[in-house]
Amino acid sequence: MSDTFTENRIQNEALLTVNRLSVDYVASGQKPAAAVRNVTFTLRRGEVLGVVGESGCGKSTLMLALMRLLPAAGRIVGGQVRLGDVDVLALSEREMADLRWKRIAMIFQGAMNALNPVRTIGDQIAEAIRLHEGIQDTAVLNRRVGDLLELVGIASGRRNQYPFQYSGGMRQRAMIAMALACSPDVVIADEPTTALDVMIQAQILQLLSDLRRQLNLSILLVTHDLGIVAELCDNVMVMYGGVLAEYAPVDVIYNEPRHPYTQELLKAFPDPTKPTQRLASIPGAPPRLNALPPGCRFAPRCPLAFERCQTEQPPVYDLGNSHRASCFLVETPVAAERSS
Repeated sequence: MSDTFTENRIQNEALLTVNRLSVDYVASGQKPAAAVRNVTFTLRRGEVLGVVGESGCGKSTLMLALMRLLPAAGRIVGGQVRLGDVDVLALSEREMADLRWKRIAMIFQGAMNALNPVRTIGDQIAEAIRLHEGIQDTAVLNRRVGDLLELVGIASGRRNQYPFQYSGGMRQRAMIAMALACSPDVVIADEPTTALDVMIQAQILQLLSDLRRQLNLSILLVTHDLGIVAELCDNVMVMYGGVLAEYAPVDVIYNEPRHPYTQELLKAFPDPTKPTQRLASIPGAPPRLNALPPGCRFAPRCPLAFERCQTEQPPVYDLGNSHRASCFLVETPVAAERSS
C-alpha cells in the first residue's frame, strides 16, 4: 500500500486511548490471576491494529475489558480507557450499555455460538438497532437490516433465515453486519476467521478491508495468524503473559523485531519461498497467570535471557518511530530516558 494512501486513510485523531490497563481474575480462596498488566496503546481513526500472541496471553481479556464485558470473575484493577472524550471506565452500566454498538462493537469468535439459533438473522441484527436507536417501525428496520446484509455480501432476502441455514462464512458475515448495525467508530474483531477454511478466511479478510475503506472504520484485530496481520494491519501489538511485549508499525515488526518473543513467533511462521524449511517452535508454554515468574514473563522460554531477566520485569522502552519493546536487550541511554 502506498504511503499517500496510508496517510489519507489514517487520521491523527486518537479515537481509542488505553493507558496502563490492568485486569485480574479473582477466584475464591486463590491468588488473583494477573490476566492483563499495564497495557498502553492508541487506536487512530481509520487504523487497523493487530493484537497477536499465543493463547493465554491476555488478548481476548483485553478486548472484553474495553467493552466492559468481562466474566463475573474479571476485575479491571487499574488504568484508563478513553473513547474519544468519554472515560469508559467511569460510566455506569446503563451508560456503558448505551455506548456499546453505537460507539464500539465486537465481532465475537465462533459465530455459531454467538448467534441465537432460534431467532432469525434479521431479527438479531434489528434488535441492536431497536435498542440503541429507538427505531420500532418494521419497514424501516427491514430496510436497514437488508442494507447491512447487502453491505457484507448477503442477499437481503435471506434476513428471515436462521443461523443453521447459513454457511460458516455467511454466519461470520452476519456477525460483521450486526457489529456495524449502529455505525460504531471502533470494531473489535476477535479472531474473526477461526474455524473457517482458507478460501472463506480470505473472503472475510477482504470484506473487513473493504469495509474499513468504505466506512473509515478503526479495527482492533485479534489473531494468531501473522499472515493476516501482514495483509490487513497498520500497526501490531504483541502480547505475552498479559503484558505488552512489542508494539510497532507492521513493517517494523516483520523486518526489525526487537523483542525475542516477536522474533521467535516470526521464526515459527512458514515462509512460502522456502517450502522445505523446517518450522521453528518455542519450547514450553505461556505462564499461568496466577503463578507468574518473578522477572520477565518470557524469561523461562527466552533463548537470550540473562540473570537480570530472572528477577526484574523490564519496562516498556520507547525506541522511537512508534516502536516500543519490553526487553532489557533493547535498553540504551536514549530508550531508558524515553521510558522514564
